[in-house]
Amino acid sequence: MKTSDAGYAVILKELQQAAAQLDQGQLTYLAEAVSSAGRVFVAGAGRSGLMMRAFAMRLMHMGIDVYVVGETVTRSLGKGDLLLIGSGSGETKSLVPMAEKAQAIGAVVGALTLAPESTIGRNADFVVKLPGTPKDQAEHEASTVQPMGSLFEQILLIVGDAVILSLMEKQELSGKAMYGNHANLE
Repeated sequence: MKTSDAGYAVILKELQQAAAQLDQGQLTYLAEAVSSAGRVFVAGAGRSGLMMRAFAMRLMHMGIDVYVVGETVTRSLGKGDLLLIGSGSGETKSLVPMAEKAQAIGAVVGALTLAPESTIGRNADFVVKLPGTPKDQAEHEASTVQPMGSLFEQILLIVGDAVILSLMEKQELSGKAMYGNHANLE
């Protein structure tokens, strides 16, 4: 079977393989960090940034005080806040200074990356190791036929949604109840 004949099946198989590599302890820690933070700030660049924005939206739907770094309505980060950075390489030039500044301020920094040994990973208080790019293939089992960082970005979105489900269960919150925070000026 050619990839083009059933691309969705290939993608789903890759996602299953990648998900099997996730460390449940790291995901639990991430959920606990979100629930114990004063405020949550998310950052990412490119498509990874879009996945982090999607995560921020779901956190907002839950009633969590959340901000996307770089937006005009984003407040200042402070001690006790949580900065979550999504970066496959962990070396994104615009994100490295954010991690360093957040550390200096006394905020907690979490990195969602495939490179825990990266600059952002080393500057983080905790790392959620995600699989997912062709560069990743030589060292890890999460190989992919998808272009560039697609697998990483997909697993980043899924991890965000899995954390949301965990928080919903902990707070005994239903998806229906979350609609009260959904945008109503659309």
